[in-house]
Amino acid sequence: MALELSEIFETPRDIVRSRLRWMARWSRRLLMTVEHHLEKRRSRRTLSELTDDELRDVGLTRAQARAETSKSWFWS
Repeated sequence: MALELSEIFETPRDIVRSRLRWMARWSRRLLMTVEHHLEKRRSRRTLSELTDDELRDVGLTRAQARAETSKSWFWS
């Protein structure tokens, strides 16, 4: 049961391709997660800058806005 020369050389290349694909998917997922949390952070910062009239227009009180903006920028 001898391996042909082409089989020996294809196996490591396939492993490398597979790992590169996995790393690319993982990296994209990580980047998307960080971007999502940064967008939440920007939204909360904008919310904290709204006037009472603007908050009333979106249906929030100052206390609700303060509670939202006091959340962690990353974990919440």
